[in-house]
Amino acid sequence: MGQWTKVCSLATLPEGACKTVECGTKVVAVFHNNGALNAIDDFCPHMGASLSGGHVEDGCVTCPWHAWRFRLTDGAWADNPRIRIGSYPTRVVDGVVEVEVE
Repeated sequence: MGQWTKVCSLATLPEGACKTVECGTKVVAVFHNNGALNAIDDFCPHMGASLSGGHVEDGCVTCPWHAWRFRLTDGAWADNPRIRIGSYPTRVVDGVVEVEVE
């Protein structure tokens, strides 16, 4: 079981927004998309681009450098789901977004 890290208030992460945060030793992108909060590793494993700057559509974020698409729900590469980046549970406690990382 991991540790929950407070990352921001929900009010500062409106629908459609993304925020890059540090959770322990990890850099995580937290997305507010279609009413859900999802947290995945911020770096594309291909060339290290920040996914927080990517375009979100149909539940996937597209890497801004080479168009690799990752599902927000589980970090799987949309074109080959056997390849994944880290995906982390999120919750809101008293209006504060928290991410659980190991």
